[in-house]
Amino acid sequence: MENPRFLENKYPDLSGSKQVERAVQKVKREEEEIPRGKTERVDAYLSRLETLILDSNKEQKVKDLGDVDGTKRPRALSLLRKMILQEYVRPNKEKMAQGAATVEERAARQMGIDVRYGEEQLEQRGEIAVGDLESSLDQWIKYLSDPNEQYPTWFRYYAFRSILDLGEYDKDKQEFPKRSKGTFKLFPDIDRGALAYVQEMIEASRDKSTLSRIRDVQKSQWQTPENELLTEEKAKAFASQSFAKQYAEGLKKNGEITPELRQETRGEWIKYDKGSDPKQLWASLQNKGTAWCTKGYPTAKTQLEGGDFYIYYTLDKNGNPTIPRIAIRMQGNSRIAEDPRGVFDTQQNLEPNMVEILEEKLKDFGSEADRFKKKSADMKQLTAIENRVKRGEKLTKDDLLFVYEINSPIESFGYKRDPRIAELRNPKEDMPIFFECTQRQIANTPRAIRKNTKAYVGPIVRIVDNKDTGQKEVAPEYKNIFKKLAHVEYILTAFPEKNISRQNIEIGGKTTQQLFDEMERHGIKLFGIHDWTKNMLLSGSFTPSKNFETLTIVTLTVESLGFGSSSVYGATVEDVLQRAEELGLELCPAEIAPYYRLKYQDQPVDDTVAVGMKPIIHDEDMSSIFDIYRNTKGVLELSLEPSSPQPGVKFILNGTKKFIFRMPAT
Repeated sequence: MENPRFLENKYPDLSGSKQVERAVQKVKREEEEIPRGKTERVDAYLSRLETLILDSNKEQKVKDLGDVDGTKRPRALSLLRKMILQEYVRPNKEKMAQGAATVEERAARQMGIDVRYGEEQLEQRGEIAVGDLESSLDQWIKYLSDPNEQYPTWFRYYAFRSILDLGEYDKDKQEFPKRSKGTFKLFPDIDRGALAYVQEMIEASRDKSTLSRIRDVQKSQWQTPENELLTEEKAKAFASQSFAKQYAEGLKKNGEITPELRQETRGEWIKYDKGSDPKQLWASLQNKGTAWCTKGYPTAKTQLEGGDFYIYYTLDKNGNPTIPRIAIRMQGNSRIAEDPRGVFDTQQNLEPNMVEILEEKLKDFGSEADRFKKKSADMKQLTAIENRVKRGEKLTKDDLLFVYEINSPIESFGYKRDPRIAELRNPKEDMPIFFECTQRQIANTPRAIRKNTKAYVGPIVRIVDNKDTGQKEVAPEYKNIFKKLAHVEYILTAFPEKNISRQNIEIGGKTTQQLFDEMERHGIKLFGIHDWTKNMLLSGSFTPSKNFETLTIVTLTVESLGFGSSSVYGATVEDVLQRAEELGLELCPAEIAPYYRLKYQDQPVDDTVAVGMKPIIHDEDMSSIFDIYRNTKGVLELSLEPSSPQPGVKFILNGTKKFIFRMPAT
């Protein structure tokens, strides 16, 4: 459907806006006929958006979008994302932090716990709130900019502009609340089925063939009474509503699979042939509780043009196979186009009792089934653990290694993680099993550390204001904390994802030339100021020990040492080294650098680890420390990087910068 002046009617000021004027000027520069009417100007803007955001002709360079998943998108979209986040999320960090802190403090007081957020805690809470909101908004940016989705550009614009003003769906009120500046509540979830419904109803309000198709199905397949049939007036009334009301209605129209129907596994697979009439497929999905985008007629049509479509329908209350539970979409003659989808939630995860049915069906597709073996195995294991928990059985350490994804992430068939992963986690009960100890052997504060403490789960530093000097400093109970933790087997700042990595490394017994030759054999490159790294290693100024020694080292970030996460609140190398020593850590000897470089050869690409050491003074009083780096081409490097380029000048480190330090002896 061509642009039906829908946006022009919804947003009367759009045709005269700055972004539309820029699109019009672009047309003018290309010496085409200049759009003059309101509709033509909006069309020019939509065409410009389609070129920049969807980039169907692949004219732009692909760039990392900037989200947590490292999604690749056209460069223009990454720039647009930054502008949107800067306007709708980042300026309100302080308000979001205060709002979240107030809610959390109130909840804690109701449990009899007195919690007060200081400046440092508010800064951290603000960072968390911003990160959560950015991730929430990124889901919409990625989905609506995906050229594989079958939405017209005008609808993509309408949906995205609308959700920027909405909060999460209120299930009790069955509505979307309007967003206020500074709210830490997330943006609405994506429900592909509800979006398809909204698009189709708007099209029916202006396109008689769409309206006629819907009415025909209502009469022939749903036996809808005459007075309840969709009419042009009803469709137009729907189109005139706010997106919030339209989307809420779309959610209600999804229908719901009752718990009794979810228990049913008997049914049959139905194949819809490539190129066939999409009406039957489309009609079978309406009001059946699916969040599949195939509920939209244009999507169903496009998908059938690309390949066959299989759906597993289970029996309804009348014993007929009409309840869609699994979808497999093909591309071409033999390739499965995407992960099979289910109806467990709005993210299209597979229901536990559907996994074996899907697994059996995938055998029909030969080698294609191999792509989904891990997903099937993970879902079966997750279901087995869930069933044991329901029976009141205790989980084993192996179960927890799986549930907490210690060795590998749990893969599922939906767009997002299976919600059962979070539901099965109970850190308070799980930690003693995980650490193979009693609850009393787990400490959460420095004062709780005992000789028999086996695990520490808590902060390693707390920063307070010195009332006498007005300076920030480490709270007394956290000073020398690592000396208290030297005998503790597990150290985590949060369970289980923030484990402080410890490892043993043997140094000594090799000459400088032997170390240099060994690094050369492994393809390790030496870089630094004026090749000073190589020159210094081969000169007499770097003399490794002749005696063997085993060091225990820990890896920490600047942020974990109590500094902020950005350069504004970050620290200098001098600050980091001083803070580490305050916490009871020891500086590494300089000679650890080549040994650690040789040991750490599985380092991720573009990863850097600095050696927490006494800086080396060299040319013109410049001081440097060693960096262990793997560049973007995968080459391993050892370099000397300036900790201070010249007297009086300091480098501010980002909070994610990593350092290694030596653990004190037990």
